[in-house]
Amino acid sequence: MESNVRPRFPFLALALACACATTGTDGGAQRSYEAADFTLNTVDGRTVSLSEHLGRAVVLINFWATWCTPCMYELPHLQALYEQYKDDGLDVLGVAMDGPETIASVAPFVRRHSIGFPVLLDEETRAVSLYNPQRSAPFNVLIDRSGKVVSSREGFNAGDEKSIEAAVVALLGSAANEAEGTPAVSGSSIAVE
Repeated sequence: MESNVRPRFPFLALALACACATTGTDGGAQRSYEAADFTLNTVDGRTVSLSEHLGRAVVLINFWATWCTPCMYELPHLQALYEQYKDDGLDVLGVAMDGPETIASVAPFVRRHSIGFPVLLDEETRAVSLYNPQRSAPFNVLIDRSGKVVSSREGFNAGDEKSIEAAVVALLGSAANEAEGTPAVSGSSIAVE
C-alpha cells in the first residue's frame, strides 16, 4: 500500500538540514590554524605582543568597542572568567576597535569599569585585519596552549557566557570550580556611554 502522507512542513525539514550543516555563531566545525602575531599598545602605554602569550596560556582575544551594546553585556562575564581562570593559565586580551571619534574614551572606560585584563588599542586595525576583518563586535577568538586558533565567536546573547566558559575550561583541561551550569557572572552589564 502506497502512502499518501505528505510532509506537513517541507521547508522546516530543509531549514533544519541547512542549520545543521552551517557552523553557527561560535565557529562550530572550524579547523584550527596557527595564530598570527600582532603587537599593540595597551591603554596604559605598555606594548603587548600576542606571541608573549602563545605556548604558555590559553588566550581569549575579545574584539569590542565602547559604542557596542552587546559588548557591555559581555565584558563583565569576560572579566569574571579572567579572574576565575587566570591562575590556571587563561589570558584575556581585549582589543578595542574604537575609531578616531571614540578612541580617547577607551582608557577612562576601562578604568571606570575595572577591566583587569590588558586592553589593547588597535587604531591601525592590525589585529582586526588578522582575526576579525568583518569588524564584528563583540568577536572572540580562542587560542589553545599550542598557539592554534581553535574557535571564534561573533556576537553575544544572554547565556553565551556558559558556552564561552565551557570552551575555556575544556582547553585549560581543568574542572570548573563552580557548580555545573552556573556561569561565573550572571545578569551584569556595563552602561553604554
